[in-house]
Amino acid sequence: MGVPAGRTGLDSASVRAQKGGEAEEVGPSPVDRGKAGSKHHLVVDGRGVPLAVWLTAANVHDSTILEDVVDAIEPIRRPRGRPRRHPHKLHADKAYEYPIKPAALRRRGIVPRIARRGVDSSHKLGRFRWVVERTLAWLAEFRRLPVRYERRGDIRLAWLDLACAVICFRILAAGSPARTSPT
Repeated sequence: MGVPAGRTGLDSASVRAQKGGEAEEVGPSPVDRGKAGSKHHLVVDGRGVPLAVWLTAANVHDSTILEDVVDAIEPIRRPRGRPRRHPHKLHADKAYEYPIKPAALRRRGIVPRIARRGVDSSHKLGRFRWVVERTLAWLAEFRRLPVRYERRGDIRLAWLDLACAVICFRILAAGSPARTSPT
């Protein structure tokens, strides 16, 4: 069971920065008792193919980076017509919910599907968000990515890009996202 092609998912994962790093990409982690950490923000399509990856400090709130990550998506090719600049729908969890963010997505032609605090349950959006969670789990299986050993942000981003390229290759080689495994 796959997710329709017009849907995308957005989520982030925090990783510990073992040796610290540049101030823009490393900050005190709110989930790891204030230890230095970074956060990977990932946008995937309906099959789990990474469309954009972004690196921030662990203390940066997800809602502040939403527009930057969406703008980092390369044009999406379609069978006919011009390439679509942005996806049709974007599914995200409650961490990306902020009053002005849905309007910013609508200006870009994206239908926001962001869970609202106190109104929506995460279970309803989980039917579509499991794809981005699975891709984040695939990224965590690459030895270099669960813990940040690099002090420079450009090297860390290069490792993330390489891992995303390997995931794309494996999905294309398998032909079906249901049979895709990163191992």
